[in-house]
Amino acid sequence: MAWYEDGNGSDRFGKKPQEVDIVLKKVEGFFNDFKKSLPGLGVLIVVIVVGMIVYGGFYTVAPEEVGVVKRFGKAVRVTKPGPHFKVPFIETVLKPKVTTVHRLEVGFRTIDPGPPARYRRVAEEANMLTGDENIVSVEFIVQFKIKDPFDFLFNFRDKVNTIKDAAEASMREIVGKTLIDNVLTEGRFQVQQETKALLQKILDERYKAGIAVVAVQLQDVLPPEPVSDAFKDVASAREDKEKTIKQSEGFRNDLIPKAKGGAAKLINEAMAYKESTINNAKGDASRFLQVLAEYRKAKDVTRKRIYLETMEEILGKVDKIIIEGNAGGNLLPYLPLRRGGKIEKGGGK
Repeated sequence: MAWYEDGNGSDRFGKKPQEVDIVLKKVEGFFNDFKKSLPGLGVLIVVIVVGMIVYGGFYTVAPEEVGVVKRFGKAVRVTKPGPHFKVPFIETVLKPKVTTVHRLEVGFRTIDPGPPARYRRVAEEANMLTGDENIVSVEFIVQFKIKDPFDFLFNFRDKVNTIKDAAEASMREIVGKTLIDNVLTEGRFQVQQETKALLQKILDERYKAGIAVVAVQLQDVLPPEPVSDAFKDVASAREDKEKTIKQSEGFRNDLIPKAKGGAAKLINEAMAYKESTINNAKGDASRFLQVLAEYRKAKDVTRKRIYLETMEEILGKVDKIIIEGNAGGNLLPYLPLRRGGKIEKGGGK
């Protein structure tokens, strides 16, 4: 009797021995078919593995990025923009944007960029103490970009808050050394430059943050609320002062060239008159010397000619009555008086 058979010739599962043999033969055929298909299945598995390696190994770095490759969590190299290969499942890549200029707000937050833009003031960041112990509200923007991806990624955590705290500390130090009038008016540019330099120094020496500070820009600087009107009046007075000074400088710049031009004109006219007078004097002297030479040659003739020329010049300009010789002995002398170019009544020629 077969093992597990009952009295009817069947096994404990209710199947006859010949049926079990058939099942075993079918299982054996299945395994034989599986062995025959192993070479093709192996090729398929190899293809899948190679595809996964190729897909997971190649990566691309964009033009504004650099690739920082980590192997088991440790940074091993930096790759430039373009296609690259890494070891799949072992190496990972971080791609920080090194050309992007990032913007950080201190003392305020942008609620809605608009237009019109809406902002929310953050008093605990904005309120600062000036060098002359006045309170002023300073709102500013920090612009920065990544200059060293290794330091930026691995030297410090919570990057935004760290940079914001360093920027706020730098601004407080600079404002604390500056008078409130300078912070509110003409000293703003100097405050920006000094804060930028101090912030860069803190990020480099204390944090080694791998960040380049592009600019620090003051957005709004306001005096304390109770005295804001007085500060506005002072600012208006300063503007009026500057306006008056500019107007005065403009008037001076307009007047001085005119005065210099007038002086130059008078000098040129005086020089011309001088030259003309000298030349006329020389001409008169030359003419006199010529007359003198002729006079010495014939004194009587020259004397009479000069007398006649002189009388002609003088008498040619006046009204005259000429009475010859003895004819004037019987005439009554008279004095002709003229008024307005007319002979008075009672006169005659």
